Amino acid sequence: MSEAQDLLFTALADPTRRAIFERLCRRSEQTVGALTAEAGVSQPAVSKHLGVLKRAGLVSDRPQGRQTHYSARLEALSPLVDWTQQMSGFWESRFDDLEDLLKRMDQ
Repeated sequence: MSEAQDLLFTALADPTRRAIFERLCRRSEQTVGALTAEAGVSQPAVSKHLGVLKRAGLVSDRPQGRQTHYSARLEALSPLVDWTQQMSGFWESRFDDLEDLLKRMDQ
């Protein structure tokens, strides 16, 4: 697994970070204050989570005056999609092999 994939999986492993990322996916751009209001954790904690998401490439930020606006970068999920497709192909092949074996055992 690549370092980019490791960062992505680590970032999404935390339920609070996942919830923040999902909110950004649904509501587009949001400030730290708006995200904190719904996160159930402190503003410094939300800022830390956003930092992890940003390092993983999952969010981008746009400063505007005193506030920073964050938005989701959906294209950053492509390594996750690729990995899921690889694993799906792997398991489909295994199940096909198992099905073949069971058919041979029935004969």
